[in-house]
Amino acid sequence: MKLSKIAEILGIRVDIPQEIEIVKLNTLQEAKEGELSFLENEKYIKYLPDTQASAVLISEKHIRYLPENTIPLITETPYIDLAKISRYFASPIEIDEVERVPPQIGKNCKIAKSVYIGSDVKIGNNVTILHNSYIGDRTEIGDNSIIYPNVTIYRDTKIGKDVTIHSNSVIGSDGFGFATDSQGNHIKIFQNGNVVIEDRVEIGSNVSIDRAVFNSTYIRKGARIDNLVQIGHNCDIGENVVLVSQVGIAGSTKLGKSVVVGGQAGIAGHLKIAPFSTITAKAGVSKSIKKSGKIWSGYPLFEHSHWLKLQAKISKLLKG
Repeated sequence: MKLSKIAEILGIRVDIPQEIEIVKLNTLQEAKEGELSFLENEKYIKYLPDTQASAVLISEKHIRYLPENTIPLITETPYIDLAKISRYFASPIEIDEVERVPPQIGKNCKIAKSVYIGSDVKIGNNVTILHNSYIGDRTEIGDNSIIYPNVTIYRDTKIGKDVTIHSNSVIGSDGFGFATDSQGNHIKIFQNGNVVIEDRVEIGSNVSIDRAVFNSTYIRKGARIDNLVQIGHNCDIGENVVLVSQVGIAGSTKLGKSVVVGGQAGIAGHLKIAPFSTITAKAGVSKSIKKSGKIWSGYPLFEHSHWLKLQAKISKLLKG
């Protein structure tokens, strides 16, 4: 979409020295030429001077941080305007029948007749897909992977080799993203990214992994995800991570290598969890964990040894 058209839709007046075609929405730090970004939260100002975005939705007070060649779209509601324009960059839910590209299916695959396979799907060798599963457009599934009954895999998902996904899990559904205006109306942010699952991952039943707003939600190789786990949009789940049943991880949080998260623990969004951390059951993580190899418990979060001492002191107070 031409940048002038985007400005017109949003009601933004802007002087564009030369017409620019915008091909994608992206974050400040990852945007490239031909892409549109935004700044809402001031903690991301540090990314403005180096952004390669062709244009940025931005309030007037932050313009001074922009690179010389980046065009400001001045607005007092950058996040809301991003939500409004995101619908124009969304892929169709399904490609029309007349435009569908036949799937490429490898050798020795077992695919039940009741499986739906979308347009331009690529399936490797020795793949098993059981009854009533849905494989969305442009999905890729690597060799030796097993998809159990009633799994739903949305469009553009990339699945590696030797992956197992158990029944009723949903891969690539929309993330929980919306902007709220001054009247309390929630404006949907269309989730235009995808999910990437690397090799040797096992995903239990009734797991939900949301697609990214931009780019990808990652499940890195060797991860183990138990039943009833929720992973938000743009998360990055590291190699060999273990997530036990009923864990919830909010969007854009990154778990380092070999993190273990106990049952019913919750992790807030936009955090980083150091490699080899252990988070015990029912813990609530509201801040990033920077020290590797430690065990954490409770809410607010303590190192596990300190949490045990705190519980002992509380117990003594109650007895007294």
